[in-house]
Amino acid sequence: MTKIMKKDYLLSKWLNNDITNEELKQLKASPEYASYIKIAEATSQLQTPKFDKEKNFDAINSKKKQLQTKVVKLNPIKTILKIAAVFAVLFAGYFYTTTLDTTINTQIAQNQTFLLPDDSEVVLNANSSIIYNKNNWKNKRELTLNGEAYFKVSKGQKFSIKTNDGVVSVLGTQFNVFSRDHQFFVNCYEGLVSVVFNDTLIKLPAGNYLKIDSGNIIAHQTASVTSPSWINNESSFDNVRLSSVIKELEIQFPIKVTTKKINLNQRFTGSFSHKDLNLALTLICEPLNLSFSIDKKGDVTLYAKEN
Repeated sequence: MTKIMKKDYLLSKWLNNDITNEELKQLKASPEYASYIKIAEATSQLQTPKFDKEKNFDAINSKKKQLQTKVVKLNPIKTILKIAAVFAVLFAGYFYTTTLDTTINTQIAQNQTFLLPDDSEVVLNANSSIIYNKNNWKNKRELTLNGEAYFKVSKGQKFSIKTNDGVVSVLGTQFNVFSRDHQFFVNCYEGLVSVVFNDTLIKLPAGNYLKIDSGNIIAHQTASVTSPSWINNESSFDNVRLSSVIKELEIQFPIKVTTKKINLNQRFTGSFSHKDLNLALTLICEPLNLSFSIDKKGDVTLYAKEN
């Protein structure tokens, strides 16, 4: 037996605890095998940790249950309520968009011409407004007016203009409506219009006009004009209070008018142009024996002429 084989043989006998003292002395005398013996002797003192099989099994099962997908039973009533809530939101959005009104406003010294959804034409005078529902127009041709407007209504179902002082209704015609400060004027230029105010109904044919002041009729007669003068940049008046003329002047020009010792209830018949303030003031003041002045800011003062 070779030396290497003999040493391996002796190491094997030592590992199996079947070596004699003489043989162990020979094995330890070999440098390359002595280190193996030291390692073996050192590790023989180590102990493995105790293993609790039942405890580890329970821990694994607990972890497994946590990872399993949870199954939640749906409440059918709650599901129906959620669906109903979604439909309610959708309906509310639809209702809001279909009932949303369109508003058109004009500023001081500004007129505006536009078409309604049925191609009816509206000319809106200065400092006026119109409100209507575009989406519901086919079912109900109705609008609200504050101020003055001239209408060329396309033929069709009933067309109504609501104001604070009354309601004007037509099927298809041309007419003018004025409603400011409890004054309500309607001029019919073509066709037939129906005017309702204070539970009173008046049929107004072409070539006639109606003037109502504070709920009382002050004029109901024929007229020779075929369209309102203001759409041609001129305001016309027939037996109208001076206070109303001044308000119209402030609408057509960006000015503030102050009066001194003037009777604002005196009546005025005439007209003034929207293009020249000095000319407009002259046309108003001369028939009423009044004078005027314009300050640096452009504001106007009216006062009686000195005799």
